[in-house]
Amino acid sequence: MSKLILIPTPIGNLADITQRSVEALKSVDLILCEDTRRTIKLLNHLDIKKTLKSFHKFNEHSLIQKIINELESGKNIGLVSDAGTPGISDPGYLIVKNCIEKDIKIECLPGPTALIPALVVSGLPCERFTFEGFLPVKKGRKTRLEELSNEKRTMVFYESPYKLIKTLNDFKSCFGDNRVISVSKEISKIHETVFRGSINNVLSELEEVKIKGEYVIVVNGLK
Repeated sequence: MSKLILIPTPIGNLADITQRSVEALKSVDLILCEDTRRTIKLLNHLDIKKTLKSFHKFNEHSLIQKIINELESGKNIGLVSDAGTPGISDPGYLIVKNCIEKDIKIECLPGPTALIPALVVSGLPCERFTFEGFLPVKKGRKTRLEELSNEKRTMVFYESPYKLIKTLNDFKSCFGDNRVISVSKEISKIHETVFRGSINNVLSELEEVKIKGEYVIVVNGLK
C-alpha cells in the first residue's frame, strides 16, 4: 500500500538526521522538497539518488491533485522541508489534509525541529507553551500581537534575520521593555548562540553582532 512519508531533515548539523529518516529517503519513489538545491546536498552527503520535485508554498495548491494521483497509482512519496519537520511553518498541511480525505496512508517520522531545543534552553517555563511560528508580515500582525499580550503561557516564534530587530521592537511595544525572552540563533550549527534577558537587554546585545541565520524567539508569558 502506498503512503506519504513526512521526513524530518537536519536544521544544522547533518549528523542529526535519524537512521529511520535515511531509510525512508532511500525507500521512496519520489521526494517532494522546498528547494531541490538544498535537498540534493543532503542526498549527496548520504549517497542517495532520488527523483526530486519542488513543492513549496507558491505551488503546493496547483500540485496537490497530481501528487494524490501518483500516490493512488501506488507510489511511495517522501516530503521534506529545507530543514526540520515538514508542516511546522513549512508546506505539509494541505497534502496531509488531502491524503486523509482520500484515505491515503500517512507516516510522520520523529526528528529535528528548531522550536523544542530553543524552548528547553531558554530557561523559561516549558510545561505549557504556545507555538506561534512566523508572525504575519503586515495584515493581521497588530491584531495577533494584541491577542498575545495577555497570553500566560510561554510563546515560541520563528523569525528571519531580516525581520528580527523589527519583531523584537514590536514585542517591546506590546509586551513591555522588561518581558524576559530568549533568542536562539542557528541551532545545532557551529555558531549556535542563545541571548537571554529582558527584551531591552537582548536588543542591546544584538546591536553588537551580525544578524544572520535563522532565529527562534521564546517569550515569557504574562505573570
